[in-house]
Amino acid sequence: MSPLQRTLIEKTGHDNGFEHALPSAGDAVTLASARHRSQAAVTALADGFDVRVQPATPALLPELLRDFQPRAGTDGVFRVPTLADLAILLRRAASLSQALPNQAVRDYQTAVAQAVEALPAERRSTEVERLVRQRVGQERYRDALLTYWVGACAVTGVTVTEALRASHAKPWAECADDAERLDAFNGFLLVANLDALFDRFLISFDDTGHLLTSAHLSQSDLSGLGIHPGMTLRWLASEHRPYLQWHRERFLRGA
Repeated sequence: MSPLQRTLIEKTGHDNGFEHALPSAGDAVTLASARHRSQAAVTALADGFDVRVQPATPALLPELLRDFQPRAGTDGVFRVPTLADLAILLRRAASLSQALPNQAVRDYQTAVAQAVEALPAERRSTEVERLVRQRVGQERYRDALLTYWVGACAVTGVTVTEALRASHAKPWAECADDAERLDAFNGFLLVANLDALFDRFLISFDDTGHLLTSAHLSQSDLSGLGIHPGMTLRWLASEHRPYLQWHRERFLRGA
């Protein structure tokens, strides 16, 4: 690898979520970040770059495989043809590494501690801290879902951020711990009308991602809400299914 190639790879990493280049033997440039624990070892080739992703969470590689082509016969190595493609891959890997468990929980806990510390001493109480935890958590959860779903509704693909809501499958108050509350797989990014119905268990999804509607919703109401047969999630990961099963059981009881 030439010094110019190494410099270009390091700059691409720095600009796309991997701001540190670690000492490494051989021709690969190992990129890392203080904001997440994933790493990427990048090798320059005559026809592009090989990127070996060392994920901080097991969920990362399956998510990257939705959008990027792995090198044949490899596990966790992606082939990209240009620096621009390398930037896209690194940016997606970095953003997902921050949004997926368990980095999101660590970031949340740090943010809560900072928010509480910033409060005047006379305002600190158990109730105030609870409200701070909920506010910060909901903000972090929304950010995680915006990242995971690439800023588009999980069903319709609508990208109007102001119309999108972060919908929990297992509600915040019923989650066992922060890991469940902040888990990007515990729910979906939905346009406001779908969010309202999902939140009230009037719609749900089956294990293939197809939309289920309550018998309490008339066909005219569904039509007026823009809901039609065949609507489905853009994708569904295996990690979604336990939360979705919980939601669907509540949905079926209501039906």
